[in-house]
Amino acid sequence: MRNYAVGKFKKQFRPYFFLIVTLIFFRVGPVYSSQFLNDTEKLLSRIDLSANELEKVKQLSSSPDKAAAELLDYFRKRNSVKHFIDRSQKENFLGKAAGEKDLEMADNALNHIFVGQSAYPPYFCGDNIDWGTRPVADNEWVWQLNRMYFWNAMAKAYWHTGDEKYAREWCAQLVDWTVKNTNDNDHKYAWRSIEAGIRGHSWTELFQYFIDSPNFTPEVLVAFLNSMFDHADYLMTVYRSKSNWGLMEAEGMAFIAITFPEFKDAVKWRTEAFRRLNNEINLQVYPDGHQRELAIGYHLGCINWFLRTFELAKMNQLENMFPPSYLKTIELMCEVPMKLGHPDGTNAQFGDAWAGSPGQHTKRYLEWAEKFKRDDFLFLATNGEKGQEPDSTAYALPESGLYSMRSSWDNDAICLVLKCGPDGGGHCQPDNGTFELFAGGRNLMPDAGSFIYSGDPEGRRWFRQTKVHQTLTLNGENSKYAPKLVLWQPGEKLDILVVENQSYENLAHRRSVFFVDKRYFVIVDEAIGTATGTVDVHFQLAPGKVSINSEDLSVNSDFSDGWNVHVKANTQKDIQLLKEEGQVSFLYTKKEPRPAFCYSLEKLQNQDKVRFVTLVAPYESEVPDIKIQFGNSEIPGLQLNVNEGGVRKEIGYSL
Repeated sequence: MRNYAVGKFKKQFRPYFFLIVTLIFFRVGPVYSSQFLNDTEKLLSRIDLSANELEKVKQLSSSPDKAAAELLDYFRKRNSVKHFIDRSQKENFLGKAAGEKDLEMADNALNHIFVGQSAYPPYFCGDNIDWGTRPVADNEWVWQLNRMYFWNAMAKAYWHTGDEKYAREWCAQLVDWTVKNTNDNDHKYAWRSIEAGIRGHSWTELFQYFIDSPNFTPEVLVAFLNSMFDHADYLMTVYRSKSNWGLMEAEGMAFIAITFPEFKDAVKWRTEAFRRLNNEINLQVYPDGHQRELAIGYHLGCINWFLRTFELAKMNQLENMFPPSYLKTIELMCEVPMKLGHPDGTNAQFGDAWAGSPGQHTKRYLEWAEKFKRDDFLFLATNGEKGQEPDSTAYALPESGLYSMRSSWDNDAICLVLKCGPDGGGHCQPDNGTFELFAGGRNLMPDAGSFIYSGDPEGRRWFRQTKVHQTLTLNGENSKYAPKLVLWQPGEKLDILVVENQSYENLAHRRSVFFVDKRYFVIVDEAIGTATGTVDVHFQLAPGKVSINSEDLSVNSDFSDGWNVHVKANTQKDIQLLKEEGQVSFLYTKKEPRPAFCYSLEKLQNQDKVRFVTLVAPYESEVPDIKIQFGNSEIPGLQLNVNEGGVRKEIGYSL
């Protein structure tokens, strides 16, 4: 990627460039271009001028320049439409609207140094901005460039500082983008429906931030509103049902329609957007509350997309367009990060999900606590200082195939989250049976993650292999999605989870997980069926040192402080402990090596099943002394004898 720093010559003459841009786009003085007059006439034809408030605009419609000026005055004085960005509070945000990162991004944007996909460094897109530039092979960069997140930073910087340079440059860039990016085959990079939906939402915010600036001229208004009409008109023609794209498409259309009811087609757009959201909340959300793509980041995004439109509708007396069940479903969705999150607030990064940072949901929990009157959300938002802890330490989301077991609601609790669910589509991975283990403030056995979307196809493929997840494979091949919950039996001293996946044509993987005394896990993996070949049960640990004992089939993480994990398989004939390639990605485009291994057996033609018994025990100081043996084999189900330091107990289940 080329250095984004602007050279001395460009810095010296940049003020003159801005002056030229201003003269071109804003036509200082009474002279207007024929293009502006034509664009204004187009805009006026798209607006319902019969409303009393627009009578002056209607009277001036034969003089487009005067009509545009009057229309701008109307929008500046209009108070009939409510928005989350309240212009009347602008002065209260001086010195409070932007953080350091916002200001840095905004100042870079003044110089056309833009952030596309945020995993890559900012990039200088030219004095004459090239909105289709691709400084990296990853298409995510150019797609996200055209979401213009840096415009949001410029808006915050404007209210934070009151400096008109941000408004002036944003107005120039807005007009520049609309001129250069018509919706046609040459500009597909800018007109995917997801980007159009995102802009439909975010541009209504930008309108609120900048409308009162003297740099927001009639020319800017005409370019902006014509583009908003084009966005909504286009979004009416696309509908990605059962996908998060469909929600962003509907949200963008709804925000344009609600924010600009003056458009002739606003009611049509609004009605269709609400219809889609009411439809999608039933199609995309399982009865247990999880969004169907089964990646927590997209789940949280879907909460936002469902809820923001409802809230904007409510602010404008349109909430009756949604049934009571709509908000109830959103509340159920808000329970998911509580039920499946790790004790520090990070996520299990199944599929295209990312762990995130500790405490990342605190603000969300506080908002949800107030909205839904939930003491358990308040408990999580205040780290237990207020509210009431959730009603259980074990949760099953059976339709989604996601389960959690934890020792307590303390920050250093032991927590295992397991996945065995349906095919969630492109953001899901063939990893049924996999899990993450968290203990003592550390993710000891994280999921591999997803690494990248489009910039490195081979890299993405590697992370989507079944064998790089904590589950069972036959001959190292990717498994199918065919999940079944066999048993869910939480208890005070013992939680039991039994799931099954028809992973291959003639082989099912049954995984039984016992959480014993809220301290350690006994995992029994059974490969059941007529298929033959190499059966491996794979495990991966967090990056760091490990100690491996091939003789007793044990692997220990080796962190010098804090908690570690002990993984040990029961000895049986011909079982092998094998090292494997391990990688983990916690950030987009970033990956690092980590310990990985498997227990391996050959399944022969005369065997109806092979079975692995594995102890997975997190510990803080000494490796626990735990031995496991099979119990009474005559009882249908599974019976085990567990001996810990000479103390024996029986665990198991009957089917």
